[in-house]
Amino acid sequence: MVPFAGYSMPMQYEGIIAEHLWTRTHAGLFDVSHMGQLTVDGSEATGALEALMPADLAALKSGRVRYSLLLAENGGILDDLMVTNIGKDGEGPFRLVVNGATKHDDIAHLRANLPDAVGMACHFDHALLALQGPEAAAVLDELLPGIADDTAFMQAVSRDWNGTALLICRAGYTGEDGFEISLPEESAAEFADSLMADDRVKPVGLGARDSLRLEAGLPLYGHDIDTSTDPVSAGLAFAISRRRRDEGGFPGSDNIARMLAESPPRSRVGLLLDGRVPAREGAGVSAGGEVVGQVTSGGFAPSVESPIAMAYVRDDVAKSGTEVTVNVRGRELPARVVDMPFVPHNYRRQGGK
Repeated sequence: MVPFAGYSMPMQYEGIIAEHLWTRTHAGLFDVSHMGQLTVDGSEATGALEALMPADLAALKSGRVRYSLLLAENGGILDDLMVTNIGKDGEGPFRLVVNGATKHDDIAHLRANLPDAVGMACHFDHALLALQGPEAAAVLDELLPGIADDTAFMQAVSRDWNGTALLICRAGYTGEDGFEISLPEESAAEFADSLMADDRVKPVGLGARDSLRLEAGLPLYGHDIDTSTDPVSAGLAFAISRRRRDEGGFPGSDNIARMLAESPPRSRVGLLLDGRVPAREGAGVSAGGEVVGQVTSGGFAPSVESPIAMAYVRDDVAKSGTEVTVNVRGRELPARVVDMPFVPHNYRRQGGK
């Protein structure tokens, strides 16, 4: 157990590599109750949230989920989050799931910027469980018949389990098919035990959560993205909808529009390292004897059987296939720029087991 975002959380149960590979082949259960869960509602909720993030919430249908960003005035990233419309098409209410390490800052930011007509509830009394892996849908379908066919990637539904209300989103942070389940904290242990009773499910800790998301090419706030990074450089321009690009009206929209038009001076890329020695955050990246970037996340990738990393590098060396070196404890290790994800995503775009 280790301290994380004010919580005591499991780093591993039986070993990071074992848990990682189990999730890639079966189903891993993560307790991610440290994440912040909020509901924003009111007649002005759509416009108020669109003033803070670049998502097209007016087009978000009921039960649909979007990845979005809370942005600073210069376009820097305050946090990345998931937004679910749990009400009427384009009107909400909206459920937000924000990062655990930033949730109190996010709550303060939202309270300071949402108008009085918009309400916000903080669900500190709710747990969040993530069931991830190719067998996750079949496992959950045993407890909640029909859930596999009723949902697809980035879709949410409400269900009842033994009198407990569940909000289930088909998404996750591993690159695998899976679900995030929000439920009252008093029912969380019983529900988790019911999942764990299935031999296809094992508990997974923070260590494998990090290696899984790294292989999936997913950024971690505070490392790969923060207030010094913008959505375009971070490779997250997909989170800026077409209407919002055209109309603007969100923090940093002018700066972001300029970068979309001209391309940013640096980009987040994947690196595949030769050998077995991993590069860690802060390691310098060089090309032609010149430092051209820095690693933001790195480690050994069990599914790839090689060290991998994410880094921000100068735009002229960001092309896939570019040969670089990474400085690891004074040694220049050969590496090359590669496309992400390192492991193909296994999302279910259509419902079904």
